[in-house]
Amino acid sequence: MADSRRLLVLDDDPTGSQCVAGIDVAFDLDPAIPTEVLAEPGSTCFVLTNTRALDEADAVSLTRRLLAGVLADPVTREGLHVVSRSDSTLRGHVIAEPAAIADELAAHDLAVDAILLVPAMLEAGRYTEGDVHYAVVDGEPRRVEDTDFARDATFGYTHSDLREFLEERSGGAVRAADVLSIGLDDIRTGGVDRVHEILAAARDRRWVVVNATEYSDMEIVAEAVARLEAEGRTLISRCGPSFVRPLAGQSGAEVVGADSITIPEGRLDHGLVVVGSHVGLTTTQLRAVQERGTLVEVELQVPSLLDGRREQYLDEVVERLREALLEDDCVLYTSRDLVRTDDPAESLAIARSVSDAVVEVVRRVRSVKPAWVVAKGGITSHEVAANGLGIRRARVEGQFWPGQVSLFSAQEAPEEVMGAPYVVFPGNVGGEQALADVVDRLTAAVAAR
Repeated sequence: MADSRRLLVLDDDPTGSQCVAGIDVAFDLDPAIPTEVLAEPGSTCFVLTNTRALDEADAVSLTRRLLAGVLADPVTREGLHVVSRSDSTLRGHVIAEPAAIADELAAHDLAVDAILLVPAMLEAGRYTEGDVHYAVVDGEPRRVEDTDFARDATFGYTHSDLREFLEERSGGAVRAADVLSIGLDDIRTGGVDRVHEILAAARDRRWVVVNATEYSDMEIVAEAVARLEAEGRTLISRCGPSFVRPLAGQSGAEVVGADSITIPEGRLDHGLVVVGSHVGLTTTQLRAVQERGTLVEVELQVPSLLDGRREQYLDEVVERLREALLEDDCVLYTSRDLVRTDDPAESLAIARSVSDAVVEVVRRVRSVKPAWVVAKGGITSHEVAANGLGIRRARVEGQFWPGQVSLFSAQEAPEEVMGAPYVVFPGNVGGEQALADVVDRLTAAVAAR
């Protein structure tokens, strides 16, 4: 059934494509890009909306506007399944964005029967069992409410049971008792027929929690979804990266090595790492890079970005990076002391200001043509690609490890960016040495050219 499905993935940061390969990703919000990509049945297109960096009203407006542009073409409507792809630790506009998708589909005479919640990202140790979502931290599975992710300044939560989570995040509009569940026994004992039976009972945008600890669990659910869609039912998904793979009809991983990374002639011999994420794992990985002592470090002091000398300070940072890249690999990172307030909107505004500064630095540095660019953090990697490097459309070539850390190649971008490997490294995945290992693989590719 995946051969006839058109899969539109509205991704709230660039990390959602790390379980697939050979698929186009639009960094630009022009609906013409996904419309062109989805012209053929069986195609998949990610559109990076970056809505996790927006407030809810703006996120809803953007989602509806983009989807309306795609639905305007009758060809792309045929067999369309829309995915609201988000963080596998439950951060983002979990309720509002699927509702916006359902509203826009309804405006085009497509009534949504069910919304599947499938946050699993198996490669990073995120899975759901007994309706409870877990994250493996330091080798131990924890309920996600007991992790740093649940204390997110903007999207924090207190429940790991996904039914209760939906009730909490919706402010009671979605009642836990009304949420359907597809359990592991339903999947593994009842198979496609049992999952189809559960989903067939869903009407009027019923939320459905999908338990999954293995890809085979999600493959069975995807097959049941395809059967229902063939019967004329309309379902949408709110999911982490893993569920996109079976929906797109792919299996396995495409792992890239130094010998499969191309560094074009005419670029510098040195690359740039950009670190914006503040989750604990990112800070640990940054320290590992620092301890190896192989990169020139340029720290972007957040307090200096929020005072009256912002522009002068950014000029100094840009000049230092441009000079350093001529001789060495460099890492640009935001100061690790997180500036936040008790007001979620104000915290988001501060994050926006810092992100804008990172983007400006990259935009002004790209003309020296670094050999490669790595961006660490979901929002950071979107902003660096779309606004720092000016990439409109890219292709996922594969990952550095199965299902983790994607290598992109620009398909539409400014001349000084085309051909440079761009690595999207989520803030909350990988081991302690993972960032340093990615840099080693890229520098090996430069040495081999």
